[in-house]
Amino acid sequence: MKDRLQAWFDHRTGLETAIRKFLYEEIPASSGWHQVFGSVAAFLFMVQAFTGALLAFNFAPTPGDAYNSLRYILTEVTGGRLIRGLHHWGASMIVVVVVLHMVQVFLYGSYKKPREATWMVGVVLLLLTMAYGLTGYLLPWDNRAYWGTVVATQIAASIPLVGPYLSRLLGSVGDIGVVTFARFYGLHVLLLPPATTFLIAMHIYLVRKHGVAPTVEDETLPKKKFYPEQVFKDTVAIFVAFAILFTLAVAVRVPLERLADPTDTAYIPRPEWYFLFLFQTLKLFGGSLEVVGTVLLPTLAILALMLVPFGDRGRVTRVTQRTFAFAVVLLVGTGWAALTLAAVRGTPQPSAAAQIDFSQPTDWMQLSPVELAGIGYFRRENCQSCHTIGESKPKVGPDLANVGNRRTGAWIIEHFKHPEVMVPGSSMPAIHLSTAQLNSLTALLLKVTAQNAEAMQVAPTFAVAGAMLYQEKFCGSCHQVNGVGTKVGPGLNGVGNRRTTTWLKQHFNDPRKMSPDTIMPPYAFSPTDMDNVIGYLLTLPE
Repeated sequence: MKDRLQAWFDHRTGLETAIRKFLYEEIPASSGWHQVFGSVAAFLFMVQAFTGALLAFNFAPTPGDAYNSLRYILTEVTGGRLIRGLHHWGASMIVVVVVLHMVQVFLYGSYKKPREATWMVGVVLLLLTMAYGLTGYLLPWDNRAYWGTVVATQIAASIPLVGPYLSRLLGSVGDIGVVTFARFYGLHVLLLPPATTFLIAMHIYLVRKHGVAPTVEDETLPKKKFYPEQVFKDTVAIFVAFAILFTLAVAVRVPLERLADPTDTAYIPRPEWYFLFLFQTLKLFGGSLEVVGTVLLPTLAILALMLVPFGDRGRVTRVTQRTFAFAVVLLVGTGWAALTLAAVRGTPQPSAAAQIDFSQPTDWMQLSPVELAGIGYFRRENCQSCHTIGESKPKVGPDLANVGNRRTGAWIIEHFKHPEVMVPGSSMPAIHLSTAQLNSLTALLLKVTAQNAEAMQVAPTFAVAGAMLYQEKFCGSCHQVNGVGTKVGPGLNGVGNRRTTTWLKQHFNDPRKMSPDTIMPPYAFSPTDMDNVIGYLLTLPE
């Protein structure tokens, strides 16, 4: 019965025969580990498609809503941070693997007759891979995505003759907005995936049609089957690649900057790492030569890749004898590395606002200055070495979450001063802080709950230091932040929408120059203190 069902299924679908033919195809004896990159690249594409679909289930494809929905995915959806991490780092890994695959093919001369079309399809797949990075860059709709896309669309608009048409096609005439987002989303989700799927299928078909490229040594050696030896190697390579990807997704947090702000003209855009070389190249050409960096060199590079099989018509030789091919790879790799390194070294220090990771809870922004300063004293006294805050693993001291439900502020302050008196047998040492600092630490503990504990722990160092400085200089005696303080001076919530970093620095140094009627004294802050307090002020919500 089993044989009859199997025969019926194979006769109606041909699937079993196709799989058997696929697995038991003959491949050259030289086939091995150096040919696993193609399988890894195909696997990573499937990971990208799968994780992209999972993200799309909770993603709102409109500006603003896209940002909020992504924050929802990262902070509320089960496994949302892992899914986004897999998708983000998978995009980088697939670029690396596709490039390595093409380098391997180039070094071995596997593009030679009759495999020219196979190579050319691979070049198009490389371009599509880069197109995914370009179109997906805008979708988070944070400041980094917005201004990076502004630069990309400006480059497209500068192309002679076709520039205006590209701008209209991308919906980037004027400002980057709803139309631009819709075009990029449509390209990223609706057009590129089916085009990639088709070209991958064509690429695999051409590889099977012409066979795996043999080496000179294969002429005297018997062929072997694709299964099981090469299948095992491909599987191991895929497992290693996924292990690396999963580790990156879990261990390396993908940041999310604040919501895109078209008025933030001081923001310095940076592309993904695999586009840094191109941005650095553009710096070498200015004025009338800009078209060389934006159009001429990229076009020549793509044409050179396409024409490689037609420029090298010689016989297949041993890979160890392909000196010129190795020299080309070494030269291109060195140039790419040098340009990328120069771009990294030339990257300016990000502003305080750009350092905030909005993929994490941001409840700390709603704290009063005295409470936020308390986080600084909590960290300075290393309280976390003995106490947990809403964590599952117990420590020497009690959990401090919801301590306000069990103790009063007066009790907590007295406990800081005389732990052994308030809790006989306690091993906690006395905390030697000023009265104001003890009040800040107490205010924090009265505020902490199991629900907001994570937000307290991830509050950025610069904001905490800025709040501590705000308290030390008694700024609350004139200003109000998050409803706490007096109204002698203007309220500071949303000051980042009204003032620039430069204005704030000048105001601290010479208040009457910037505001003639002010009674505020000048402050001679150190550069670090100035950056911290301004960074804190710029993070205050409206």
